[in-house]
Amino acid sequence: MRIAMVSEHASPLAALGGADAGGQNVHVAALAAALVRRGHEVAVYTRRDARGLADRVGTSDGYEVVHVPAGPAEQVPKDDLLPHMNAFSDFLTQDWRDAPPDVVHSHFWMSGLASVQAARQDRVPVVHTYHALGTVKRRHQGARDTSPPDRIAVERLVGNEAAAIAATCEDEVQELLRIGLRRQKISVVPCGVDTKFFSGVGAVAPRTAQRRIVSVGRLVRRKGFDDLIAAMPLVPDAELVIAGGPPEVEDDPEAQRLLACAQARGVADRVHLIGQVNRADMPALLRSADVVACVPWYEPFGIVPLEAMACGVPVVASAVGGLTDTVVHGVTGLLVPPRDPRSLGRALRKLLANPSRAMAFGMAGQDRVDVRYTWDEVATRTEAVYRRVLATNGLAVAQ
Repeated sequence: MRIAMVSEHASPLAALGGADAGGQNVHVAALAAALVRRGHEVAVYTRRDARGLADRVGTSDGYEVVHVPAGPAEQVPKDDLLPHMNAFSDFLTQDWRDAPPDVVHSHFWMSGLASVQAARQDRVPVVHTYHALGTVKRRHQGARDTSPPDRIAVERLVGNEAAAIAATCEDEVQELLRIGLRRQKISVVPCGVDTKFFSGVGAVAPRTAQRRIVSVGRLVRRKGFDDLIAAMPLVPDAELVIAGGPPEVEDDPEAQRLLACAQARGVADRVHLIGQVNRADMPALLRSADVVACVPWYEPFGIVPLEAMACGVPVVASAVGGLTDTVVHGVTGLLVPPRDPRSLGRALRKLLANPSRAMAFGMAGQDRVDVRYTWDEVATRTEAVYRRVLATNGLAVAQ
């Protein structure tokens, strides 16, 4: 079938680690590639965010990236993109006029808005993945939430207009029901991990003799890095390596705040902010860890724990969002309350003091990923959602 993926701010071609580049970029790229492997034709529509980008770019994985002219051809924070969604939708309408796709899969709420508007004319079914919900962000960030005021209302509209919703975890299902969406529209389709790229076999990044805790993510407060730093006094003889942010973190305000936190806690000599890590080097970094910590205040899904599990590394994670689906407490790692440095420190200390238990967690994590979270498995489940909405609409497509 012909599949149009819409990902307005998260290009599959983007370098990861920036303010708005993370798990969604990985998800869109890997899912598109896996669907191509299953014999489908996939085009990913993303906003043109730099001058000189080709209108259409073929990738080595077989899908096409279409750069949509919507707003200035420069980096724009995703929370400022809503005024440009009419232009984005108009482009989709024009591009699909002569040869509409069989199904549209939109990623994130603004992509959903552009997609349902553009798909109406030809009655193309839209499958939507939220990746994050405004209700959750507002609950945890309060006045610091920079989302447009209309976000929650638009998310509800998109959910009502879409033919189906692919939620990434059970926690998200409950959130969607609370905003009034119908259960029969919702399927759970998790994110995945490339188990050929992330595996227990391969290079290991250099490390010291200290036990190593690795944490990966954008340098934003909700990722909980300051909670990790606050836990470090309870984890003697261990170092914390934080990967993410710009390539050079010296001038990054959040990096400087975290380093000040480490200094205040007396652990500055054991906390290392290494900035953006090339995707190619990430498996080696994860393999160098004795434990990978992922402790956000909230997390719609969280791909890093899966990548760590695929590498055979145990995980300590906050018991929030999708992390409660992926990390099985006492089997593949440990779950701790969010924003609780004392509980986090105790969990890390106990796990680092018991290498045999950590090894068992790592092995169980690899098994869990191999069964449930490969991108081929995720693509199979996604394709099933597509075929279900096409059958409901009475539309036939090529096998």
